[in-house]
Amino acid sequence: MSLRLHNTLTRRTEEFAPAEPGHVRMYTCGPTVYDRAHIGNFRAFTWEDLLRRYLRWKGYRVTQVMNLTDVDDRTINAAVERGVGLAEITEPVIQAFFEDWATLGLEVVELNPRATEHVPQMIELVRRLEQQGFTYESEGSVYFAIDRFPGYGVLANIDPETLQTGRVEGDENYSKENPRDFVLWKGGERGVEGGVATWDSPWGHGRPGWHLECSAMAMEYLGETLDIHTGGVDNIFPHHVNEIAQSEAATGVPFSRWWLHAEHLLSEGEKMSKSLGNYHTIESLVEQGFRPSAIRYLLLSAHYRSQLNFTLEGLRDADRSVERLHDLRRRVESLRDGVEAGELDAGLRVAADRWRDSFTEALDDDLNVSGALAATFTFVREANAALD
Repeated sequence: MSLRLHNTLTRRTEEFAPAEPGHVRMYTCGPTVYDRAHIGNFRAFTWEDLLRRYLRWKGYRVTQVMNLTDVDDRTINAAVERGVGLAEITEPVIQAFFEDWATLGLEVVELNPRATEHVPQMIELVRRLEQQGFTYESEGSVYFAIDRFPGYGVLANIDPETLQTGRVEGDENYSKENPRDFVLWKGGERGVEGGVATWDSPWGHGRPGWHLECSAMAMEYLGETLDIHTGGVDNIFPHHVNEIAQSEAATGVPFSRWWLHAEHLLSEGEKMSKSLGNYHTIESLVEQGFRPSAIRYLLLSAHYRSQLNFTLEGLRDADRSVERLHDLRRRVESLRDGVEAGELDAGLRVAADRWRDSFTEALDDDLNVSGALAATFTFVREANAALD
């Protein structure tokens, strides 16, 4: 069976094939590094790691880009409040992020570009949009005019005429011709922010808008059309909708062929967020004695398009499930030296082949991890019976 993935853009589960045979180009929306990531963030990263690993297991070469948003309102505000440079805010957070990444055993991706190191590419993208007639300038800032881009909002299945004019995305205080437009370049008088994060541009000093960075960095390393773009469901609108608009307006070609989105991780039934204070970090859970493999298991235990409710009791259950896998592994290893290889294989081959077929069939179906885990624990039972 071929791999099939649910495409948010078409709202269908479609057979996957990359544009270049054998090579998958994938872009992942990475963290905004103003504070340590919590496990709600890592649910998306862990699922994306599963997708990456399964693509490689299917024989594809994967080039994955995951950005680091090291300049935005939150990082700048933190730097201004503390009276330090931007890097003094972001560097410790980036280090902690990759420590958590390694703790969970996530694979190292090929590229982790930082927004602050790709401002020239962002400026060039705005210039292309300007030349194509999709922008306007007001008080030193440059805006994308959404009514000039046919098909705006298709990813989120929204009509641009019905958008709320008061929606907040960090540029609500800027002077726009249409309140629904979004900022590409934040210029004009920057105040105290000017000493923290500004760059020169054809429109004067300023900094890039949030949406701009992902389009510029994705196309810099993966080309104008990606195979897969991933993120959480909260990225769909406005971030990914605006990425599509600015990218396709500049290039005239589709930005990404597949769009995949993970649902929220809940905490005791509520969305996990720092504003609610109901979150956990990888570090805090490890300090409580939970092993990383159990955390990873729990984050992967439900289908990525379904909400997952995190509880400490659920994490304890995950730890027991992981221990069952370790028990089988230890049992096989303890017998390896005392049993002829052919004799051991004869007892396990049928169960292993049946597991592999069921496991592959499940993950081929839009990464149906529940089916894959069910097949795995059926194999654990059958393997223990064969060893008995």
